[in-house]
Amino acid sequence: MMSNVIHAKEAEFNELIQKEELVLVDFFATWCGPCKMLAPEIEKLADELEGKAKILKVDVDQEQALAMRYGVQSIPTLIVFKNGVQTEKRLGYQPYPKLKEMLNR
Repeated sequence: MMSNVIHAKEAEFNELIQKEELVLVDFFATWCGPCKMLAPEIEKLADELEGKAKILKVDVDQEQALAMRYGVQSIPTLIVFKNGVQTEKRLGYQPYPKLKEMLNR
């Protein structure tokens, strides 16, 4: 099964947050326990919101400039963009209902 989650590098990230109306970005690292707990929730959200929102994952170890640009100090950090503007930022594991709530505001 194809995942609807996009593992974004910087150029793709920049393009998507400008182009897409609604984007949730999960700043994560492969070694981070809470990030691993969050991963299936993120996948579920991406499947459910296919065509309505883009769900991106950004590996902070590979994309340090992006992490710095958005002040990511701890992971996971979740950021919502609406039409290219950051509207919400939450730190740490968020259960599925909270993720949906972030996007539905």
